[in-house]
Amino acid sequence: MNRMRLLQAAMIAFMLYGCASIPRDATRNISSAYAHPEETPLGRTFSVDAAKHPGQSGFYLINQGVDGLLARLELARKAQRTLDLQYYLFRGDDSGLLLAHALLEAADRGVRVRILVDDGDTEAEDDRWKILAVHPNISIRIFDPFSYRGHSEALRALEFAFDKSRLDYRMHNKLFVSDNAIALIGGRNIGDAYFQISTQSQFGDDDLFTVGPMVRRLSGTFDDFWNSPLAVPVEELILKKPGGNALARLRRKPDAQDAPPEVQGAEESVRKLVSGKIPLIWAPARLIYDSPEKRLVEQGKQPGHLIRREVYRDLHSVRHELLMVSPFFVPGKDGMAMLRSLRKRNVEVCILTNSLNSTHVLSAQSGYMHYRIPLLESGVHLFEIKRDLGNPGGSGESLSLARYGAYGLHGKMWVFDRKRVYIGSMNFDQRSEHLNTEIGLVIDSPELAEEVVRRFEELTRPENAYQLVLRDGKLLWQTRREGKIVDYETEPSASRWKKFEVDMLSHLHFDGEL
Repeated sequence: MNRMRLLQAAMIAFMLYGCASIPRDATRNISSAYAHPEETPLGRTFSVDAAKHPGQSGFYLINQGVDGLLARLELARKAQRTLDLQYYLFRGDDSGLLLAHALLEAADRGVRVRILVDDGDTEAEDDRWKILAVHPNISIRIFDPFSYRGHSEALRALEFAFDKSRLDYRMHNKLFVSDNAIALIGGRNIGDAYFQISTQSQFGDDDLFTVGPMVRRLSGTFDDFWNSPLAVPVEELILKKPGGNALARLRRKPDAQDAPPEVQGAEESVRKLVSGKIPLIWAPARLIYDSPEKRLVEQGKQPGHLIRREVYRDLHSVRHELLMVSPFFVPGKDGMAMLRSLRKRNVEVCILTNSLNSTHVLSAQSGYMHYRIPLLESGVHLFEIKRDLGNPGGSGESLSLARYGAYGLHGKMWVFDRKRVYIGSMNFDQRSEHLNTEIGLVIDSPELAEEVVRRFEELTRPENAYQLVLRDGKLLWQTRREGKIVDYETEPSASRWKKFEVDMLSHLHFDGEL
């Protein structure tokens, strides 16, 4: 009886307080990326090299987490015209506040700043967004927003339950563009864990530093999302205006002494990169992405782009070897059919994903568990990263933080025949294929492919990962401990409760949501 009354009270509170309808007719000023990047210092920096490589773009892979943060800060400092940011998550922790301050300083210089964030996990950030949006040079839009803008997780969950078909659809893109001249694309969100400066959690990931004609194409996708009816101006969602001193308080520069140790004194290599003093890899590339209204495209109700179609075309074209790094791996029926077809053609397939200990999304892990034995039976080589790396080379971790044993995989990179590389936001799972919008680049570069292969080999060394094997029909986890190869007959787990929870979730079989 008490539970029923509690539910009724929650529903009443939800309807009275948080159920304002989404302003679908909100005023959305149409805007586009800066049209003349060649007129800015950033645009001129790589113009000579670009002229030497017609039809190609320049790339540099940033795998150190802290360098990913420093690159964003440096690009914000160097911007003169525009900054466009598109992210699934933008945390308000140390790194998020450092970046927010850099964006505010850019806006004070006259730079136009556009920030587009998904609303899957922004309830704690609304206060910051409404403060930043007060600035005349900063515009913020929320993609596919919840109606409820309070801080109650229960009420937010209640709205999701009543409007699941809409709110299950999320924008998972990650993109940072400065002056339409330099872009960062990859799998990193904004937050301490993603930049690997947290002792509690470190997500190994990558940014692809990009210059040349590809930057304008990336900006074109940003404009598509920014001008979509699903992107709602934050002012239309948060009716209570911030106090007059709120922006001044946010403008106070963070004390350098308070910055994480990994950030202090590590800027020199990033400055060289942004200033054009580090050689880039120049190669042809192809942009693949989902349209903002991905659901309507899938249903055939409007034309558009689907990243899944492009990805499967590339996967089916592999002739000799496929390497896949995906933190969440739930291939589904189509994915399994594709992988089996590759194996029937004797293509070597190697997959690196998270282990139970390293994952931060147990529901995804529960879906992946069903595919391990079928993958091994088809001849796929399957590796699971360990939370405590024996050798952090290639992981993006600093040596000082590696000792905390808090590593998790978050990068999404695939190598086709050691000739082409995919880098982007898409996991190889059903959520990325059908429920999230995603973006990525396919680069035709054996040089870049070899760089990713070397890192794959480092991360799958026995001291860093479990290799899964079948012996007499039984699943084993093989790794190196104290210099010796050992086999675990039960799934390694630091927590019995975690293992129990993932086992329970695995019986629900809701792969389409994973």
